[in-house]
Amino acid sequence: MARFFLLAGLLVAATAHAQEPKAAKCQLLRIAQWMMRAEYYSPVVDAMINGQYVRVLLDTGAPLTVMRRAATRSLNLARTEIEGHPNAEAVYINEFRIGKWERNDWRVLVAGEHDFGDDVALVLGEDFFQNADVEFDFQSNAVRVYQAKGCEESPLAYWTRSATQVPIAPGGRVHLEVAINGKPVVALLDSGASRSLLATAEAAKLGVTPQSPGAAAAGCVVGYGKTSIDSWTAAFESFAIGDEVIRNPRIRFGELAQHTGDAQAGMLLGADFLHSHRVLVARSQGKLYFTYAGGTVFPRPPAGRACGTTPP
Repeated sequence: MARFFLLAGLLVAATAHAQEPKAAKCQLLRIAQWMMRAEYYSPVVDAMINGQYVRVLLDTGAPLTVMRRAATRSLNLARTEIEGHPNAEAVYINEFRIGKWERNDWRVLVAGEHDFGDDVALVLGEDFFQNADVEFDFQSNAVRVYQAKGCEESPLAYWTRSATQVPIAPGGRVHLEVAINGKPVVALLDSGASRSLLATAEAAKLGVTPQSPGAAAAGCVVGYGKTSIDSWTAAFESFAIGDEVIRNPRIRFGELAQHTGDAQAGMLLGADFLHSHRVLVARSQGKLYFTYAGGTVFPRPPAGRACGTTPP
């Protein structure tokens, strides 16, 4: 599994951009800032693989970094079968650069059948981000990566004193607790998902099904891998995260576990949540900080066809 490590020279450069929360011994060192491409709804940034420019999706919902199969051909990367796993392949990247960050001789898994987009070559997953604190600032089209030093008890949302903070579960992907209609639900922060998605089983516990009055089909949801699922939207009484409460939200729902393979999560918080909030995932403290930035938190998804149908 890949690990997020810091080059010594990059650490020296980072001190020039240090943000210092209130405690005297706390240092939040910015080690990278990547500008997101505005034409994408999810966070996509420019990078280089073996000297060629590519586009990369920053995906907190992906447990591992993967390369899109079509990109292995365009980049002339030889795929090799993973020993003991005849249906799995990997490639070796000689040089990967994203901003000033560089990694060499990197073995990366190859993605499944469905692709995020024709010009996205690589998905950076949780294995890449697990040892860093990451800020999503869609209002500035920026993703910032930090290393915290001596900040165990210090608030890290440096842009405000009033940020909400909620605990995130230790290890693995970014899981946290939200409440829908006052009932607790484990949510996965998934920056690679364009829209938030509630599990049908969780919706059913609240009395909401595709047959409920006011429920509407919301099209096919497709991600990496072979699985695609149908989805619906329906109105709920409330959605709460920390001290933020949204009344009468319309939330998309579908067979979440089948889509993600994450048995723990009952909901995905996708890029729509990130567009309406400024978020700092502080893995160093086991916390998520956020402030409301404006806009509708769960906008109605674009109209789409059911899975398995073809255009008229």
